[in-house]
Amino acid sequence: MRRAFRYRLWTNANQERELGIILESHRRVYNSCLQQRKTAYETEQRSVKYTEQSAWFKAERSVNPFFARLNFSSAQDTMRRLDKAFQAFFRRVKAGEKSGYPRFKGRDRYDSFTFPAYGDGVRLIGDRLRVQHVGLIRVKLHRPVQGEIKTVTLRQEAGKWYVCFSCVLPDVSPRDTGKAAVGIDVGLSHFLTTSGGETEPNPRYLSDALPRLRIAGRSVSRKKNGGRNRRKAVRRLARLHARVRNLRREHHHQAALRLVRRFGLIAAESLNVRGMLRNGRLSRAIADAGWSGFLLTLRSKAESAGVRFVEVDPRGTSQECSQCGREVRKDLTVRWHDCPHCGLSLDRDQNAALNILARARLVRTEPVGDNVGHKVKRPPRSRRLQPTE
Repeated sequence: MRRAFRYRLWTNANQERELGIILESHRRVYNSCLQQRKTAYETEQRSVKYTEQSAWFKAERSVNPFFARLNFSSAQDTMRRLDKAFQAFFRRVKAGEKSGYPRFKGRDRYDSFTFPAYGDGVRLIGDRLRVQHVGLIRVKLHRPVQGEIKTVTLRQEAGKWYVCFSCVLPDVSPRDTGKAAVGIDVGLSHFLTTSGGETEPNPRYLSDALPRLRIAGRSVSRKKNGGRNRRKAVRRLARLHARVRNLRREHHHQAALRLVRRFGLIAAESLNVRGMLRNGRLSRAIADAGWSGFLLTLRSKAESAGVRFVEVDPRGTSQECSQCGREVRKDLTVRWHDCPHCGLSLDRDQNAALNILARARLVRTEPVGDNVGHKVKRPPRSRRLQPTE
């Protein structure tokens, strides 16, 4: 099992300057390799492979002092990043999807570089991180690093530097803890509703910060392109967005941790959030809730704790009665479920959470190890059980 541990780096002025130079050199390696591939295809109708570009970089180090200061393995990882981008591009082309040719990276679009082998150019010594050509950087170790460190990534975010350790930990097999099972339905009026009727409030961090974000955005638009004042305004705007993102991430972790500690089986919907974001009226509210990030966090915590996590087909969970199974059609404005067939009356989201839990129980008879991350499709309507008259 792979887990990531992210920590804040407390850099001084000299270390921040050196890290900025390394990041800019990696960006130029990426753009140079992209230009080579683009030129070779346009002029010679051939593709440039990663091995060719790795050999080019090795020769280029003898004449480019900035490339010479880069860790060679880290530079190779940057070239592999571009190679993966092209592989994904060709895969989308073959599948007939929207292709999206790899883009040249501007200064604001390249924010990290990776050391693929721990100990080669980077090493953690106590509460200090030794980085090649930078020195010892103080790390805010708010929790211990667990497992074997495989890769180390340094990332700049809103003017701050972070280190991310990707570690290998032993797998945790799901086990029966005797705790209750729960189904959760994520929403907008409440962040989530459980099958037991409990609700988690939706904090709406983006909505709260929207007035300040609008002021900062207008300040950026009034500044001259390429000017120093514009860069300052962009940094102020980025800090506001980073605060919203951090608050949202913290809320996701806290809500997921409470669920994992209380329940032995957690059932959720397998949502197509990208498709939901096409809704022009609700896209901002959906993005503010961050359902994809929350479900990913919940899955990760459940797997680490040995708790079963099941994703089910979301179709019809709000329209079906959790007691009799009949379909009760209602639009989004109707927040209460009243079944005319069996008389069940309860909150719409709780009814959906009960349906989600019922679908998840279909896989309880499978081996325990297969239940983590398992998706259950809804049975065809013709095969679903109907109550007798």
